[in-house]
Amino acid sequence: MTDLLQDKVIVVSGVGPGLGRSIAVRCAAAGADVVLAARTESRLAEVAKEVDALGRRAVTVPTDITDDASATNLCEAALKAFGRVDALVNNAFAIPPIMDLADVDLADVRAGFETNVLAALRLTRLFTPSLAESGGSVVMINSAVLRHSRRTFGAYKMAKASLLALAQSLAAELGPRGIRVNSVAPGYIWADSLKWYFAYLAKERGVPPEQVYAETAETIDLRRLPEPDEIADTVVFLASSLARCVTGQCLDVNAGEYHH
Repeated sequence: MTDLLQDKVIVVSGVGPGLGRSIAVRCAAAGADVVLAARTESRLAEVAKEVDALGRRAVTVPTDITDDASATNLCEAALKAFGRVDALVNNAFAIPPIMDLADVDLADVRAGFETNVLAALRLTRLFTPSLAESGGSVVMINSAVLRHSRRTFGAYKMAKASLLALAQSLAAELGPRGIRVNSVAPGYIWADSLKWYFAYLAKERGVPPEQVYAETAETIDLRRLPEPDEIADTVVFLASSLARCVTGQCLDVNAGEYHH
């Protein structure tokens, strides 16, 4: 996979210690230069060092993707640095309060839509001219929340379902311009935040964290939880020429937790 994205330029939003970092690093490992966007500059610098160590270039752009001027600056910085963009990965997300829809504050629901849906549309619109020139693609990072209707996840599911609809509509609109738009829906991601949560659950129950992991994995076909790099590799595939005839699709990466 070392040359799947050779000399391509990939923009990744929501770069942090989890999936965003893995997407950036795995794209670099596949031969790409990357533009890293997030609110926290220190996180960007850490990931940029990893990209540099792989022999690829990383440009860091502190960005508030919910702000028009900040998002425009990201687009301009990417084009100034590289002169082209081959793929945009809309990875940034926000989880609204985990509570019933009957009780959640509508302001929190709106805020979730702003980050999860409208910000992705904002960035896609800004990068569309460049992606049309390169025959590039957009990858939306969605969620397995699409596949269930558990109580308290309603506000998040609303936003992610809208993000899926956005991706499918953009695929139809941008396809004639040579731009592919796809989605990746991860399930559990075995990264720091989930490890912390499992440790918390284990402490509450008085059992080792390994037991919580094992019980969860027992409900999944492959009997394990996906690692960030495994989800990132799916993004690399969708951004590469191997997926040149794939658009408007959502690829679930959940080790068989849900079937779709």
